Amino acid sequence: MSKLEFPKGFFWGAGTSSHQVEGGHHNEWTEWEKKNAERLAKEARDENWHDSWRGYGKKERNAAFAKEASNPDNYLSGTACDHWNRYEEDFDILEELHLNTYRFSIEWSKIEPEEGIFDQEAIDHYKKVITSLRHRGIEPFVTLWHFWLPVWIAESGGVLSPEFPDRFARYAERISKEFGDSVTFYVTINEPDIYSSLSFLLGFWPPERKSIFLHFRALGHLKLAHKKAYSAIKAVAPHAKIGITKQFMHFVTLSRSPWNLLLCRFADWWWNTSIVDALKGYQDFIGFNYYQKKIIGKDIRDPEGIEHTDIGWEYDPESIYDALVALKRYDMPIYITENGLADATDRLRGRFITETLTSVHRAISDGADVRGYIHWSLLDNFELDKGFWPRFGLVHVDYKTQQRTIRDSARLYAKIAASDSLEI
Repeated sequence: MSKLEFPKGFFWGAGTSSHQVEGGHHNEWTEWEKKNAERLAKEARDENWHDSWRGYGKKERNAAFAKEASNPDNYLSGTACDHWNRYEEDFDILEELHLNTYRFSIEWSKIEPEEGIFDQEAIDHYKKVITSLRHRGIEPFVTLWHFWLPVWIAESGGVLSPEFPDRFARYAERISKEFGDSVTFYVTINEPDIYSSLSFLLGFWPPERKSIFLHFRALGHLKLAHKKAYSAIKAVAPHAKIGITKQFMHFVTLSRSPWNLLLCRFADWWWNTSIVDALKGYQDFIGFNYYQKKIIGKDIRDPEGIEHTDIGWEYDPESIYDALVALKRYDMPIYITENGLADATDRLRGRFITETLTSVHRAISDGADVRGYIHWSLLDNFELDKGFWPRFGLVHVDYKTQQRTIRDSARLYAKIAASDSLEI
């Protein structure tokens, strides 16, 4: 048994996002849910669902969640985890788990329900959230926009509108003025390329438009929106540390053909570094979301020897090392702002946390400036177009009673956070 010590002041945290946990929203996604719940449930009843985007790749796993996934109610966020009303209870859990950081998002549709009209009561709610965290010694990591648009923005063109960057900057400026010195860390936009790809390239998410041209247009507007928001926040809160969160992947090829090696290099540049490069001078840190590696070319491994999460992603806690050390060239602080897995029975999560953090420690030892780890997620929650059946939470949520139950994996994580160390 040996002990791995993490740097002094390391952030240990968990994350959520507004639409996935708060409940009671009226935004572009709630409107989309109402129109698509029956369709999504019908697709889940199809025998080929496990091969689709919304399935998870293996019939044996499909059977475990088919009943829930084929219920239209699964796709209606509704009250979600009622975190809007129960945040104090949830922060008590954060404190019990010895976590010193909480990443959450502001619900834009509550803050600005109509163009240019800001709801002070909603703003004051989030001020109370931040005060509650500060009272417990927990650092707030505030995301301004995760994926959910106010209805009025969606109806006026959404992110495709040339007015979107200025609208977002105005919203960011108002929030940072209201929060003042109480917030240091801001994530402006969560995973802009995931949003543009799934909303405009593949058309799975609202507004369900399939066009490579619209994808690039949306991505361009999101990058400009970040830059404008960065400048707006800095003007009123010079102390703030600002970045986006980006979903990184480690690209590998097992065939080692020259063509596949070239594709790996291109994919790494396109997916991992092109956005970071485009935002040079407008980021104070790299927000690092990581879930899986990507294999280029034929996968020659025995698929029966590979473990998978409930959602079909490969169990892969080691490749995060390669993705982290690849970012050393930017010489910027790195905060792991999302990392986790869907595991309803908590069979894999504890081992995953231990093995992932072992890889993170190795990356730090090899020069990656990693300053925090925020696990996704604190609570089981509403997983976008998949609904409620995937369970990512350190804390189990009974959606009928809203009872919270801390999982064994969370207790293990708490021991690591309390000691700033990991025994292996």
